[in-house]
Amino acid sequence: MEQLKDRYYLNKLLGQSTRMKQLYATIDKVANSDSTVLICGESGTGKELVAKAIHYCSNRLDKPFVPVNCGAIPNELLESELFGHEKGAFTGAINTRKGRFELADSGTIMLDEIGELHPTLQVKLLRIIQEREFERVGGTKTLKIDVRILAATNKNLEVATKNGDFREDLFYRLNVIPIFLPPLRERKDDLPVLTEHFMTAFCSKQGKEPLKITPEAVNLMMKYNWPGNVRELETLIERCVILDDTGVVKAENLPERFIQQKPSQLNTTQSLMELPLEGIDLNAILDDIENNFITQALQRAGGVKSKAAGMLGLNRTTFLEKLKKRRIEFKDKDIFGA
Repeated sequence: MEQLKDRYYLNKLLGQSTRMKQLYATIDKVANSDSTVLICGESGTGKELVAKAIHYCSNRLDKPFVPVNCGAIPNELLESELFGHEKGAFTGAINTRKGRFELADSGTIMLDEIGELHPTLQVKLLRIIQEREFERVGGTKTLKIDVRILAATNKNLEVATKNGDFREDLFYRLNVIPIFLPPLRERKDDLPVLTEHFMTAFCSKQGKEPLKITPEAVNLMMKYNWPGNVRELETLIERCVILDDTGVVKAENLPERFIQQKPSQLNTTQSLMELPLEGIDLNAILDDIENNFITQALQRAGGVKSKAAGMLGLNRTTFLEKLKKRRIEFKDKDIFGA
């Protein structure tokens, strides 16, 4: 896993929570296979970054990585975009054009928002997965390709197959190795490292020193549900850096949605109350919850361990044992320690 992170330490795919460590380990295991991977997760969680990690940690890393957003291209254009077309295949086809699959030959193609794929194209994709061959639009010559297929979706494709919106045979072909990317609300232990990363990047771009964040602002950020996930955090930090004129992010500098959160949004266990269809790793989630509260207690106590232990109803010895066991370190100069 450490070798993986040394080879491709993504600028947004950061974190040391249990869920992220499991993700790194999975990427490390699947990278050098040619098996199809289905990456599932909410919008803004970093699905394309996971796909890039798989590609750049594989033996195809020096070959093309070709992403395609199946939901952003009109259906009438997507077939040509994916498979290419021959000259004269349709009005406007003045030249023969290679599609994304040809461009990805010997490398990796990432089919984002695969749940939006039209049923007609689902049939053609199924053939490519099974036979690794296709024809361009308007063509008769069968083309063979060697390509690793990665797919991503924010939809529940299992439910979509039951509703008749997605081909069942295609789903099972794509779902050889499923990877579930956790939303930010389920890995809030990673907020400090993500915040520090984005803060450093945006401050460097603006020629500023990294901003400090007050405990009150940290508290609101830790309680927030983050519906936009890591992407929402990134844009928040960019906004804070651009608008800053004091060097400190205070609670009142955060958007209204942070300040006027409803009680239900402040419930740190709310997101865990509904069991996902794919199931959960209960031990991992309980570990994340404990890490989360320990980190918050240290932040609020300014690094004073006896005070943090008291906030959690623990004696200092037990608290120190937990810190050691979980390898949690608290640095007074941490960006969250303002």
